Amino acid sequence: MLNGEHGAGVAKALKLLVSLGDVFNAEKLVPVVSAHISGVSYKNLGDAGVEWLEDLVNLDAKVKIRSTLNPAGMDLKKWRNMGVPKNFADGQLRVIKAFESLGIETTCTCTPYLIGHIPKLGSQIAWAESSAVCYSNSVLGARTNRESGPTSIASAITGLTPYYEYRITENRVPQVIVDIKSKLVNRLDYSALGYTTGKKLGIKVPYFKGLGKPDLESLKTLGAACATSGGIALWHGEGVTPESEKMKANIKNLEKITIEDEDINDAKEKMSGNVSDPIICLGCPHCSLKELKETAKLVKNEKLGSRLWAFTSQGVYNEAKRVGYVKNIEDAGGKVYVDTCMVVAPLHEMGWKEVSTNSFKAAQYCTNMGIKTKMGTARELILEALK
Repeated sequence: MLNGEHGAGVAKALKLLVSLGDVFNAEKLVPVVSAHISGVSYKNLGDAGVEWLEDLVNLDAKVKIRSTLNPAGMDLKKWRNMGVPKNFADGQLRVIKAFESLGIETTCTCTPYLIGHIPKLGSQIAWAESSAVCYSNSVLGARTNRESGPTSIASAITGLTPYYEYRITENRVPQVIVDIKSKLVNRLDYSALGYTTGKKLGIKVPYFKGLGKPDLESLKTLGAACATSGGIALWHGEGVTPESEKMKANIKNLEKITIEDEDINDAKEKMSGNVSDPIICLGCPHCSLKELKETAKLVKNEKLGSRLWAFTSQGVYNEAKRVGYVKNIEDAGGKVYVDTCMVVAPLHEMGWKEVSTNSFKAAQYCTNMGIKTKMGTARELILEALK
């Protein structure tokens, strides 16, 4: 493959992976069964990134395993409604065309596991997107490092990845016990827990005790916040995650930290600022069908103007539209977009100045972009807007 016998595109991709393996002293390459690719938004890629993708296309590269894409910088069909400038849209559509030419599925979502891309326990995968990495490693028990866009593309083309870090059983053991004394009532609490944990641990692997019985939505927002504030790619939850039971033997002499109500409340207060007329943003990570159902119920027969935006995947959107959730939200004045989210869209060019959200990940990124941000549960934010 390196010698070009499988084509120049494969050789280029494998050369990147071998270089990565050399950096991390990987002993070998191993097969991967799926890829999820980040770095899809034209906002992040720019023309240089597009040209790199098009070079692979021109070298006749094609993916050989199931490969999905992270959110783009806009809804690929309704970008005009979002207020996305045409020059940005032109660049974004060029990006998508390149990915499509490589054979990658162009349903753009940060929650591929909600649209049927669900790796099996113990399987080797090459996923980028920090929240998806955290979910696949922790909740599904698949094995991936925190890949970049280029390395996940290279693995998709070659079907291989260097064998190091979280791909190896010994490196998946917990490093710190996180003893939760706070009562976790809603998903915002789980998001705050993740954000606080990431701040305290950096990239160390936590073992959570006292998680309660979180639903899927709480698990995805927990992992997203862990990955945002610290860079955590794997966590274990006692009685919650598939590897937690066998990891118990490794926690006897570990450092322990405690999370109290004060820690959760402090995280919410520090991340929440003063806003006057924010756009309510839900869907970071992308909304599940359950979340759209809850939102539709809250706004049914109400009027919000255009102050509510929900982001989801095309697959979830199709089902939500079929059962009437999208209609309820749109009848209230809200908008439901696919393929994108508030993190990767060109918010400044769209004229945004203020956001309210139920996601610590979204709040962190919006704050970094200089956009005033307020936090609350979806219910709190919607009911406040209806007053």
